[in-house]
Amino acid sequence: MTSIITGDIINSRKFKDQGLWMDALKLLFNEMGSQPKVWDIHRGDAFQLEVANPEKALWIALRIKSLVKSKAGVDARMAIGIGTKDFSAVHITESNGEAFVLSGTKYDVLKTEKTNLAIATPWADINQQLGLIVRLGLIAIDSWSRMSAEYVNLRLTHPDLNQLKVASQLGISQSSASARHKRSYYDEVMEMELYYRELISQKLKQ
Repeated sequence: MTSIITGDIINSRKFKDQGLWMDALKLLFNEMGSQPKVWDIHRGDAFQLEVANPEKALWIALRIKSLVKSKAGVDARMAIGIGTKDFSAVHITESNGEAFVLSGTKYDVLKTEKTNLAIATPWADINQQLGLIVRLGLIAIDSWSRMSAEYVNLRLTHPDLNQLKVASQLGISQSSASARHKRSYYDEVMEMELYYRELISQKLKQ
C-alpha cells in the first residue's frame, strides 16, 4: 500500500514570481524522494507526489499547505489517495494502481465539492469519517493567515522545538508565538492528523 497526493496551487498565476513557493515546495518534495519517479510538478502549478507511508500522507499535505500559505499567501488543493501501486514507472505520472486512481478521481471533483483537501481510501467504512474530520479541520486551516501558516510550517518541520525556540526562530516574542498557536488552531489540527494516522494504521495492520 502507498499514498498519492495529486494537487495544484490555487490562483498561482497571479504571481509573476513562481519562485515564491516553487523552490521551497521542491525542497519539501525532495524529502520524499527524487523527481520524476517520486514527485513531479507539471503545467507550472500542478503536482503529484508519492508518500510511501500512507500514515504520513495527511501530515505531508499539511506541510504543503502551511508552506505555500506562508511563502506566497496562496493555497494548495489536494486529494490523497491510498491503495495499491500496480506499476512503477520512471515518471510518476506514468505509474498506476489503486492509489493513483483514487487520488486522481477525488482530485477531479474537488472544485465541484468546493473543498481543497480530501482523502479517498479503499475502505468504505472509514471514508465517511475521514471526510467529516477533514471538512471540520479545513474550517481552521482555510483561515490561516501567512503568519499562522508560518508558525504551523515551522512546528511541522521541526516538531522538537519548544515554544521559546519557535519564537526565537520566527523572531517574535513568546507571547506572540503563543497567540499564533491559538489562532492557527494548531492543537486541533494536530488532533485531526493523529486521528487520521491512527485510523490508517489500524487498517494497514488488518
